[in-house]
This record gives sequence, C-alpha cells and structure tokens, in this order.
Amino acid sequence: MDKGHRKVPGRRKIARHDVARRLDDYLHHRLTLDEFVDWVESVVMEAEFEQADARMLRDVVGRIGLADVKAFGMSWEDCEDFLGRLGYQVNVNVSEARPPA
Repeated sequence: MDKGHRKVPGRRKIARHDVARRLDDYLHHRLTLDEFVDWVESVVMEAEFEQADARMLRDVVGRIGLADVKAFGMSWEDCEDFLGRLGYQVNVNVSEARPPA
C-alpha cells in the first residue's frame, strides 16, 4: 500500500455513503451528537476508508470527531458542507406544525 498504510484483513471499509447515512441519521435526530461522534471515533480506530476517497473521508470524519468539543461544535452549514463533499445535496422540507389539541 502507499504511504506506509497496509491493509488489515477483516477491517470494515467506510465509503462516502456510510458517512452520509450517519450524518443524515444525526440530522433527523435518530442519533445524538455523542452517538455520532462515538461512531466516528470507532471508524477512525477500527475501519479503513475507501482508497479513492480516503483523504476527503479522513478530513470530514476528523472534523466531525471534534463536534462534541464546545470550541469546535458543528453547525448546519458544516453539515451541508460535509454532505456536499460526500456527493450529496441537502433538501429541507418545512411543514406547518399542528397546534396542540
């Protein structure tokens, strides 16, 4: 492998769609920020990135990994940027909430 990286048998591969799916889960409140950051940290320690996108994936995942640190955080614009870099477009659907009964 290049740059001293060697493939470790049995390590899961992480691709753009894996990170985008988890980011979508976070934005739809199916994952808390802590759960999302925990997943990212496990990916960094235990997985390997798809070679073609490895640099971009490491950058996006590295930034998400800091999201639970108050000084860094993660804004809506950050999420939109990450998804764009991952090859996804963000669409927002706003609907009127029903008044309480």
